[in-house]
Amino acid sequence: MITLYDCATAPSPRRARILLAEKGVPHHTVQIDLRNKEQMGETFRAINPQCTVPALVSEEGAVFTDNAAITAYIEARYPQPPLLGSTPQSKAEVASWNWRIEFEGLMAIAEALRNSAPTMAQRALPGPVDYAQIPALAERGLARVQQFLHMLNQHLAGREFIATEQLSVADISAAVAVDFARVVRIKPSEDHVDLLRWRAALALRPAFNL
Repeated sequence: MITLYDCATAPSPRRARILLAEKGVPHHTVQIDLRNKEQMGETFRAINPQCTVPALVSEEGAVFTDNAAITAYIEARYPQPPLLGSTPQSKAEVASWNWRIEFEGLMAIAEALRNSAPTMAQRALPGPVDYAQIPALAERGLARVQQFLHMLNQHLAGREFIATEQLSVADISAAVAVDFARVVRIKPSEDHVDLLRWRAALALRPAFNL
């Protein structure tokens, strides 16, 4: 059976959890305690030398250590329902929006959090190497997150989903980003009408409550 190395409080593995749930993929879950730096220990390093979650081990023993690889593998292995698009154009649209959400949303939140949280004083970037915080990057990250919510709200006007006419990994990535922005004390306001409508609709799907 597929094994997912997870952390219930972290945004990146949550993307993988939602993906597996929407696909209906049976799997075993192993929780990694990031708070106590279990990801830095030798046991987990043997699975993922990058010391990050999620990590997914396939039934054949292949190890995938980022959401891009996990998504590509799961989509190829379990093609229904398609979450990376079903036509050449829709595949390109999903890929483009997913990249934009990662860069403008998830990376901005991480930039704000990791460069300001006292518990991450020497952990400004994930992985096996320690990096010092840069306070100016935290300020820029906060501004970027606000702009991300504004952009997403505008894009969702008159739309049910972010890319194409059905749920995709772009919606998964964006929902995780919007929810995780609360760690830097930013959340959608009543002015983000379309963003709130879209997020409320996704909340009706069991996978998005994981």
